[in-house]
Amino acid sequence: MSGNKKRFTTKYGTMSHTKKFDSFSEKEDSVPIGSLNILSAKYESLDYEVVENYVYREEERNKGYPFVVKKNVVRWIIFFWIGVITAAIGIIIDLSIETIADLKFNQVKKYIDRCNQSDCLWKPYLLLLAYNIVPVLIGSTLVAYVEPVALGSGIPQVKCYLNGIKIPRLVRIKTLFIKVIGVITTVVGGMCGGKEGPMIHAGAVVAAGISQGKSTTFNKDFGALNYFREDHEKRDFVSGGAAAGVAAAFGSPVGGVLFSLEEGASFWNQGLTWRIFFASMISTFTLNLVLSAYHGHPGDLTYWGLLNFGKFSNFALSYEMFELPIFFFMGIIGGLTGALFCHLNYKLTVFRMRHLVNRWKKVLEAVLVCCCTATVGVLLMLWQNDCKPLGLDPTKNPVQLNCNDGEYNSMASLWLQVPEASVRSFFHDPTESLDATTLGYFAISFYLLTIWTYGLSVSAGLFIPCLATGAAWGRLIGLGVQCVFPNVDVGKYALVGAASQLGGAVRMTISLTVILIEATGDITFGLPLMICLLTAKWIGDYFTESIYDIHIQLSGIPLMAWDPPPLSSNIYASEVMSYPVTVFKSKESVGKIVDTLKKYTYNGFPVVDDVFSADTEGGNNKPNGRLRGLILRSQLIVLLQNKVFNEIPSAWDNVSLTTFRRDYPRYSNIGNIEVLDSERQYTVDLLRFMNPSPYVVQHMASLPRIFRLFRAMGLRHIVVVNDSNEVIGVVTRKDLTRYRVWRHRGAIGVEELQVSAKL
Repeated sequence: MSGNKKRFTTKYGTMSHTKKFDSFSEKEDSVPIGSLNILSAKYESLDYEVVENYVYREEERNKGYPFVVKKNVVRWIIFFWIGVITAAIGIIIDLSIETIADLKFNQVKKYIDRCNQSDCLWKPYLLLLAYNIVPVLIGSTLVAYVEPVALGSGIPQVKCYLNGIKIPRLVRIKTLFIKVIGVITTVVGGMCGGKEGPMIHAGAVVAAGISQGKSTTFNKDFGALNYFREDHEKRDFVSGGAAAGVAAAFGSPVGGVLFSLEEGASFWNQGLTWRIFFASMISTFTLNLVLSAYHGHPGDLTYWGLLNFGKFSNFALSYEMFELPIFFFMGIIGGLTGALFCHLNYKLTVFRMRHLVNRWKKVLEAVLVCCCTATVGVLLMLWQNDCKPLGLDPTKNPVQLNCNDGEYNSMASLWLQVPEASVRSFFHDPTESLDATTLGYFAISFYLLTIWTYGLSVSAGLFIPCLATGAAWGRLIGLGVQCVFPNVDVGKYALVGAASQLGGAVRMTISLTVILIEATGDITFGLPLMICLLTAKWIGDYFTESIYDIHIQLSGIPLMAWDPPPLSSNIYASEVMSYPVTVFKSKESVGKIVDTLKKYTYNGFPVVDDVFSADTEGGNNKPNGRLRGLILRSQLIVLLQNKVFNEIPSAWDNVSLTTFRRDYPRYSNIGNIEVLDSERQYTVDLLRFMNPSPYVVQHMASLPRIFRLFRAMGLRHIVVVNDSNEVIGVVTRKDLTRYRVWRHRGAIGVEELQVSAKL
């Protein structure tokens, strides 16, 4: 995985940073597919910074404290509905999968029982293929042809969004529809995927949708909540939606809050924590209430999440001192298998990027994997004659395949049910219900099929397949321990194995520990879970990045790490910044603004005094005048679109923040704005609309200082000035993320990435 990386093994002080990597220039056409050391130029940052201009201050002054109270109350109401609607989506997904899967497995069981003695087992095999191919074909076609961003679990994309990166079409209603249909079709299609991961994406879409009071998909603006149409407000709601998705999936409200914090939230405060926790609680309670009533336990609140681990007895989760080293050893296994999982999936993903470019090929691969999954399951049923008495059956559809009367095939019981039911079987079934060979075959086959499945053009998560794989080999280790210590319960080893396998792949620690504790309903097993998860993360990080980070790097998304590169205090802003800088004067001509926006794709422009005239041709890094403020591209577009010119005084009367929020988040393209030739000589007063106090650093500011300021404040631009407060450069996300820290097999270093518009 590290073969494509350009590594700098020398100290920072001996590295040259004078060359700017804004693009590949002459090597633009030779971008290697599957590179991990290239950033894509197509991704833009979100504008989390509040523009405190004259219009903003005027709105605050006019609306006063009553508006602040109203806005806070509306926030709580929105978070309430985020929880309710996210839970409703989870209920729809769960009941749809349960209904269709029961129909499918009942029919397959009938044909197997009928053909067991008649030597016609090819009939149930073909029936199983048909039941799998049809839904997978539907879901894969929708993802490949209608909304490709609905692929996978959506967790990497949501993580990037919360990090401050604009991911096109990520939180659209159409994406949600495709996601829901795709998850249902993937799970009922018998593939190694789960519905829990996509619930996080679904919650994020719900939060982004209802908090804006309009829908781009339906081209409908309800005229409400326009004061939330800003990136920093939308970000907070999306954080709550992601947490509500976790809470609905696992019945884990605290785990949902910690997931949003651990996996990418770029901003956090106490008030936001309370609101996110509230949304998570509402989501868990709503799903709990409805599913418990549906399953015949109204008021009992038994079904507290889509993934219900079932209730472990106090004896099952008790542990002794001698078992802690075993749990540590299982964490090592989880880390090694997780690292191998990430590496093999990386190689497979690169192969897909090179050879499976056409959409029909992506659909064909999904159908092929679907057929192979069904075939492997059927072959293992026929190969492994693990026959058990009917009293031990762990499935609603036990089959007699190759067994005597009064017995059932335990291998068939694992494959003729949804994967999360298999997870519960590993946790709670009696010790003698599954042989060691059955567990071994299932773990190996499911592990390899999961590697093949993740990254397909389908909507599916990674949590359940990893939990099922880990639970299988964890229970297998439990059987071995039971040979020496007969009184141990194999279910807790299945739980530790499941946690280790998942932790080794996704490298989550705090949130995953709490999620598993809440899902099991017993905090006493927290220490073993922490031991195995920390061990799995350390071992996995020794060899590879997490599976999510690998896919983010393959996409070239400029994700900002939590901390700046080490040993980088002697890199200065003058070496990091982008230059030359395109600036505007405080009163600029319309023609200059239009020409500049058409020529450059920059999203922020410093506003300077007209004392100096900068010669920026030829790449000379000369000062551009004293800084007055910063104007965004979106603001300039709105001003041109509404013809807010000094020569047209009437256009100024109706300009407010609502004017700028009306087209959010999809502002018009400069090419679609008509400016008459006579208007090109008009001027625009930018002082009223620019940010008069943007974040600024001196040219001698160090890289760590710039990085922490950028990361903590969720910025998009930092202006670099010299000792005379003259603009000499601008630092953007790509300028900082091109310095990436790598860690591999105990070594550490920094690589300087390149930026390409072709990725």
